[in-house]
Amino acid sequence: MIVAVPGSPVAVSVLAVHVGRARPLGPEGVPSGFVKTAVTGAVRVRTLGLEGDEQADLRVHGGVDKAVYGYAVSNYPRWRADFPAHAALFAPGGMGENLAIEGLDESGVCIDDVHEIGTAQLIVSQPRQPCFKLALRFNDEQLVHAMVGNGRSGWYYRVAHVGVVQAGDAVRCVERPNPAWTIARFVAGASRRAFSQSEWAELSSLEGLAQSWRERAGLHNERFNQQEVKSHETLR
Repeated sequence: MIVAVPGSPVAVSVLAVHVGRARPLGPEGVPSGFVKTAVTGAVRVRTLGLEGDEQADLRVHGGVDKAVYGYAVSNYPRWRADFPAHAALFAPGGMGENLAIEGLDESGVCIDDVHEIGTAQLIVSQPRQPCFKLALRFNDEQLVHAMVGNGRSGWYYRVAHVGVVQAGDAVRCVERPNPAWTIARFVAGASRRAFSQSEWAELSSLEGLAQSWRERAGLHNERFNQQEVKSHETLR
């Protein structure tokens, strides 16, 4: 477990910054911005992501709640151990992340954490939910199920303040409003459909959580409340 909290002595930094344009991926040439390359020097962070970066399917990728994707460098050795046939691809940038981060993983990142990186300020909004393009990148359908199961999802940021970032920048957690809601906890509950009703209720109004997830939690609460009403009516 790697944890970084405001004032923590743990050194957290950006090992590499990656961007990529949409290009054909897999045998059928599905458009995707998954494959990215490392950038030397400063990169401008805009409201919808890094300058020079691109997403192909804006229905499910990109947007303010998925502007920048961060990933733990410490996850890669575990991936290489689990899938040695793909070892060459399990290196910083291999998961399509914008920021390969050292000294931090899903157990030490919380929803609505505020990270200062370079001159930009980013807010953790949600974990990644892998789609079929992860399987295309590695030519292995097991990868999607593996990420869901092992929780090595990485996390998305929304941009609070634009600025510039570059490799070597420190990652400073300056605010942590939701210390109980780590990315690891969220992924475990979401992947196993194991959120309790009280957790769904909390998520529906959890500050900083991506809008899509809050709406999903709100719908779950509505269904639960309707069921409760019907149950009470049946007992009358």
